[in-house]
Amino acid sequence: MNPISTRPCRPWLTLALLILALSSNATAQDNRQPADKEYEVGATLWQQSSGEERALAYQAFALARMMLDRDLTRRSRMKRAVIVDVDETILDNSRHEAWQIKNHRNYNAQAWTEWCNRAVADAVPGAVEFLRYANSRGVRVFYITNRKDIEKEGTARNLKRLGFPEVTDETLLIRTDPDTSSKEPRRLMVGKKYHIVLLMGDDLNDFAEVFEKSKSAATRIEAAEQNKDQFGRRFILLPNPMYGHWDDVINADMQGLTEQQKAARRRSLLRD
Repeated sequence: MNPISTRPCRPWLTLALLILALSSNATAQDNRQPADKEYEVGATLWQQSSGEERALAYQAFALARMMLDRDLTRRSRMKRAVIVDVDETILDNSRHEAWQIKNHRNYNAQAWTEWCNRAVADAVPGAVEFLRYANSRGVRVFYITNRKDIEKEGTARNLKRLGFPEVTDETLLIRTDPDTSSKEPRRLMVGKKYHIVLLMGDDLNDFAEVFEKSKSAATRIEAAEQNKDQFGRRFILLPNPMYGHWDDVINADMQGLTEQQKAARRRSLLRD
């Protein structure tokens, strides 16, 4: 028998343990509290309800067609390809985002997988038409996404239902490496066989490794400045104010904070 267990508990130790237990319980309750998604309401409403969002999407795909047509006038020894991201580039997942807001839920991998496999996302305006046009001109379309293998069948079904061209195991390139979300190896793989005319995405990380290496808001802005000549020519960016790596870097130092503390932290970052 442990001799310590036979000793009477000191009153001060009992009080200290009680305070520690209450403090730990309060912290756990704070961490379990419903997510404060109010700051995302305006962004999601804009994505779903504004004519401006549709206009920007149509503008992006019209510009993409112009750049593709210009490239088609030039000789190329390699077959041409266009690389597109999936989420918020050609598929609109704002209904899932709205569900999270209404239910005070942060991103959850299981809920996201269920959404992907329902295959009910709508097409971003102009996306189907542009990619069908590219395919009709002999340009191979590659869909590079960080959706996982468990979500691949549902993703393919969703894309095919909406009429996207040539959705196959070869062209739908999902994330297979659990240790990295980088799309660079998949872009390089396509580049070995094809002349990549355009890359389209809603996140800077969809375009080049330099953006993936930028881990702060300031360095991401700097990387965008350094590559400004690529935008509108080879890189075509779609609008997405709901989420992305821009949001991840802002929230990177908020681990463990309560929802109220996160809100205060975000507000402190505003410049006036």
